[in-house]
Amino acid sequence: MKAQLIEVGLQKEQTFFIKQLDCDHFNTPFHFHELCELNYVMESSGKRIVGDNISNFSSGDLVLMSSNLPHIWYNDPDYLKDATRGTAKAIVTYFNPNFLVDLTHEEHYRIRITHLLDKARRGIRFLGNTQQHATDRLQSIIHKKGLEKVIDFLDIINLFLDATEYECLASIGYQHSFNEKDTRRMSTVYQYLIQNFTEPISLDEIAAVANLSSPAFCNFFKKRTQKSFSRFLNELRVGHACKLLQNHELSISDVGYQSGYQNMTNFNKFFKDITGTTPSQYRKELNDSFAGGAR
Repeated sequence: MKAQLIEVGLQKEQTFFIKQLDCDHFNTPFHFHELCELNYVMESSGKRIVGDNISNFSSGDLVLMSSNLPHIWYNDPDYLKDATRGTAKAIVTYFNPNFLVDLTHEEHYRIRITHLLDKARRGIRFLGNTQQHATDRLQSIIHKKGLEKVIDFLDIINLFLDATEYECLASIGYQHSFNEKDTRRMSTVYQYLIQNFTEPISLDEIAAVANLSSPAFCNFFKKRTQKSFSRFLNELRVGHACKLLQNHELSISDVGYQSGYQNMTNFNKFFKDITGTTPSQYRKELNDSFAGGAR
């Protein structure tokens, strides 16, 4: 998908900018910008794309991204159809990376900040106590002003410097290769896939969405996502299946069909290829982890 370069509203005289989202659903297009971004989802769920990584997100999701890393948070169709759900809420912080690097001339500090920002080129999802402490602080920082807001923001960054509970999202070799010409085309493709991945999608069908021939679309998609279309679609479906496997009211076959697979042979094959385990083993590991946490 092609990412769109956008302006986020940070003025030159500002050190950082925080906004709180409270809307029906997340609707920002696949995009990138020149600022670093800390994205905290307070309430919502769906799919998150950061670089070449596609994963599920839910309430509490906390991700730090460096400059010019393409990304999107997009709600699943079942979420949008749920009449009982509330609004989608998030706190998003933008900041210039130079603001942190130039805070001091102490070499040790500058090295640690640079290391954090280098990891954020892949997107960093924070977990465990790091995630909890940071999100608690973010919920209070939104109501503060002046130096109190700056101090709290720096406290969050300082917490990240020592964090060990995290995962990097995009692959090590990921390279941003988007240009403005393809922005609308790629956004349209991603939106179509996320809305329709539970149904059969042929190569000719998705190529038509992109207004390209099938061979041209394959080259176009792989060049910009560093994945084949079939690989991306299967990662999208398997990621959704991982979420559904947490619901024990659904059988393994129910999960496969609801994730877009028409037969269980393909479901098991692609699930194991992408996760390294079978759907039934994955569910068992989930059960064991929950049981262990309950002790």
